Amino acid sequence: MYQQGVALHRQGRLAQAKALYEQVLAKQPQHSGALHLLGVIAAQSRNPAMAVELIGKAIEINPNDPLAYSNRANALKELKRFDAALASYDKAIALQPDYAEAYSNRGTALSELGRFEEALANYDKAIALKPNYAEAYSNRGNALNELGRFDAALASFDQAIALQPNYAKAYSNRGNALTELGRFDAALASYDKAIILQPDDMQAHLNRGYTLQQLMRLDAALASFDKAIALQPDCAEAWCSKAVALLLKGELGLGWEMFEWRWKLTKSDLKARPFSQPLWLGKEPLAGRTVLLHAEQGFGDTIQFCRYAKLVADTGARVILEVPKPLSGLLEGLEGVTQLVETGETLPAFDYHCPLLSLPLAFKTGLASIPGSSPYLSSDAGKRRQWSELLGAKTRPRIGLVWSGSTFHKNDRNRSLTLAAVLRHLPDEFEYVSLQKEVREVDTDALNNSTVRHYGDRLADFAETAALCDLMDIVVSVDTSVAHLAGALGRTTWLLLPYVPDWRWMLDRDDSPWYQSFKLYRQSEDRQWEPVLHNVATDLLSVFRLQVPITLNRHHDK
Repeated sequence: MYQQGVALHRQGRLAQAKALYEQVLAKQPQHSGALHLLGVIAAQSRNPAMAVELIGKAIEINPNDPLAYSNRANALKELKRFDAALASYDKAIALQPDYAEAYSNRGTALSELGRFEEALANYDKAIALKPNYAEAYSNRGNALNELGRFDAALASFDQAIALQPNYAKAYSNRGNALTELGRFDAALASYDKAIILQPDDMQAHLNRGYTLQQLMRLDAALASFDKAIALQPDCAEAWCSKAVALLLKGELGLGWEMFEWRWKLTKSDLKARPFSQPLWLGKEPLAGRTVLLHAEQGFGDTIQFCRYAKLVADTGARVILEVPKPLSGLLEGLEGVTQLVETGETLPAFDYHCPLLSLPLAFKTGLASIPGSSPYLSSDAGKRRQWSELLGAKTRPRIGLVWSGSTFHKNDRNRSLTLAAVLRHLPDEFEYVSLQKEVREVDTDALNNSTVRHYGDRLADFAETAALCDLMDIVVSVDTSVAHLAGALGRTTWLLLPYVPDWRWMLDRDDSPWYQSFKLYRQSEDRQWEPVLHNVATDLLSVFRLQVPITLNRHHDK
């Protein structure tokens, strides 16, 4: 009866196999094989918790079965219990040192933990034990992709495909490497091959949509995202990708709605706050109520969307604003805020809460109804005086510079520049002041050998940066938090954007509805910074040499 069950199981006839395994256990409750394979069926039926329980019982009866430990580890991995999965893989390998599949799957668990170098070593071990192991080559390529070694990743995917020519997942993963290498047309061809081989591969459709977005083919990208959603309606990544594409197109209404899927993203540090108070998204009246508005993402997002505090207060609500400590001095006294709280401090009582980036949805923000486009933040007059004394008398126009953002930003390599690249294009007729706190090692020599004034150690928080920013004639910045700060202060700001910009800057315009004082400089399809920097230099000379009027930047004292 057990052997019949195994045969049916191999044919994919899970229900019939399950019935036979259960009959075996009815007659012989300690049959470890039947318990083990019932656990495997539970895992195949998307019930990893039951799989762990059943396979665990099988291991108690027969603690020397490496396959059982490996299958239990696979189920633990599905439950995101990665440390427990690693321990179970280790037991399988201890019992069977040449267990290539256990090494490969152990590598996947390590990858989920972000331990990619260790994962790579496990894939290499699996391949050494089983040289024709296509799946290990594909998984190895994924780890190499995460490590930024895209050429090596591509070679690993190619090897997987050479070993298994109809390996759809390898073609899809290969497309990811090609996208990272900027070979977008080749990436699309690889995704298309994956989809031909496996039309219901949701991830291939999703990845294809992302690559189409990199080519600015947004309607085609949206069609791919829709296909991914049709295949897996609960895929938060697909919904969020569609939201970003819509926002980039300027279709804000539907974009804001879909952007709420961000809370269900699995590979994200963004987690919904477990408040007992209800989420407010614009439906309930707020008069006489207390609302907690809380930062959720980066400093720039908080600066951009804190403007909504006034709109919430205008409904008759009492507004509490929770922000990270580096922003607390800057946002103290923000219009509409009754109480400011630093992240981590005990929160006062409140009736509703709303994350800052959900406020545009709550207020049904469209292009014509973006609030606070005039300056809504101000620098401290005392700090500004201190910075003015430190800078000394101004003999030339002062240009504030921001050439790189956080290295942790997912698009950093496209949005950030080196200081050397920027300095090659900047005219000598100006005084340049760094508005960055951090300087990367790659920029140290260029900074030390330049006349750029840098005060990173003195920029203790954004209140200090705001005061320094307010003394600049023009701020020239890549897309990072200081650019948002300059815009919120109403400073004339020239923003340098990659060919595929963040959604908030939209397309085909050199201004921003979010900040009236912005001028946008965009990369063209060649994705080169040199023409962008050349245009900035030309415009700097034009504005000052030809006496073209500059928008007055008025100081708003606290």
